[in-house]
Amino acid sequence: MKILVVDDMTSIRHVMLNLLRSINYIDLEEATNGWQALQMVKKNRYDLVITDLNMPKMDGRELLKEIRTDEKLKHTPVLVVSSEQDKERVKELIQHGVNGFVVKPFNAATLQKQIQRIERQMQIKANK
Repeated sequence: MKILVVDDMTSIRHVMLNLLRSINYIDLEEATNGWQALQMVKKNRYDLVITDLNMPKMDGRELLKEIRTDEKLKHTPVLVVSSEQDKERVKELIQHGVNGFVVKPFNAATLQKQIQRIERQMQIKANK
């Protein structure tokens, strides 16, 4: 599974990458903001985009919106991670088609459960 990790904070990106490696995901790339991530997903195929919500240039919500409105990218799973728990913001992400939402801080088990749930969603869609 090829995963793109998007976060403007280097330390958080590295924690996320290490967590993913600890649960045996090794095909990983990283982006520092939503705009950079969007350029990367337009050039490469990713099985999952894990993005922070609040970032400069283009935030996670805008990135999700761009992915969902692009005909070639719209089926790419997106998992949002954030310390923000505002219910209206989460509802907005759901309306834009987010596949999952994880509240920081979280551990490897929580991350793995979300990724496995998204993988099952994608298998179901592929079998239809």
